[in-house]
Amino acid sequence: MNQVDFYVLSTEDDQGRRLLACKLTEKAWRLGLRVYIRTASEAESAALDDLLWTFRQGSFVPHGRQSAAGWEDAPVMIGDGREALPEGADLCVNLGAAEVEAGTCARVAEIIDQEGTRRQWGRDRYRRYRERGFEIRTHKL
Repeated sequence: MNQVDFYVLSTEDDQGRRLLACKLTEKAWRLGLRVYIRTASEAESAALDDLLWTFRQGSFVPHGRQSAAGWEDAPVMIGDGREALPEGADLCVNLGAAEVEAGTCARVAEIIDQEGTRRQWGRDRYRRYRERGFEIRTHKL
């Protein structure tokens, strides 16, 4: 992992975080990248799984839930962090509580909103990524 992008939303909104994750994922998939989306829970994984089919009129993002088959099933995988991150992801979109482990993704997109706990997680992750020497970019939305 060389680069971490923090996308900071101006609201406190779970659905807004998920919609941004869908948009980033679609853009990366259209560029031919493999994307892993890490959620905070099984329920959030299920919600994101459904949303990837409906977030935009006419959208199509081939995706699946994390499984032993790995990237053979789909170029986009969704998991809740109970299993190790799959090897070979070009982009990890992180909606979970923990930072992405070094070496598991070429690039990380951290989506942070104004909810107090998630905002603190973002600050803590920012500091740890910076201490580890990663290039960090912040996008305030």
